[in-house]
Amino acid sequence: MQDSREQLVDELLVMDCQDGSRPAMEKLVSRWQRRLWRYALRLTGDPEAAWDVTQESWLAIVRGISRLNDPARFASWAYRIVTNKADDWIGRKVGMRRLPSDLDHEAGNAEEQEAVEAADLQSVLPRLSDASRTVLTLHYLEGFGIADIAAILHVPPGTVKSRLYAARNELKSLWLGTAGKKETK
Repeated sequence: MQDSREQLVDELLVMDCQDGSRPAMEKLVSRWQRRLWRYALRLTGDPEAAWDVTQESWLAIVRGISRLNDPARFASWAYRIVTNKADDWIGRKVGMRRLPSDLDHEAGNAEEQEAVEAADLQSVLPRLSDASRTVLTLHYLEGFGIADIAAILHVPPGTVKSRLYAARNELKSLWLGTAGKKETK
């Protein structure tokens, strides 16, 4: 997910936070705020909810960082907290799950076809089950490996593999359904 130099900086910041350093916590927040918000946005589909989830997550992180035994596990621990807070929000707001069509979509210099495919993919993501969207987001969009996803979701690695398999099949089915509808129009 991140290079070893960046991970070392995070580990040192976590250790400083555990010693009560306020500047270290501010630096840690500045390094992770955008990533955690973006992940929360992908899970909730609502920018305001993503800010709420991120804020709640940071409160939990600040309160619990002294109990984090291994500073090297900060990333998976923080993502697990965001996942849980987003699940709580989704549970309270069932039916409000809609991802913005421009979520993380930057056409830039990409060819028009790639932009169309990306837009089609964004239209399919909201229709995935929560479990599928979470595992696909963690793996493909956030760059976590099987072991890290297992730690984030509190499930065995084999379960992550089977969820990824099922999520890919669900995505493929929805994707082909979307592509088929466009061709018939």
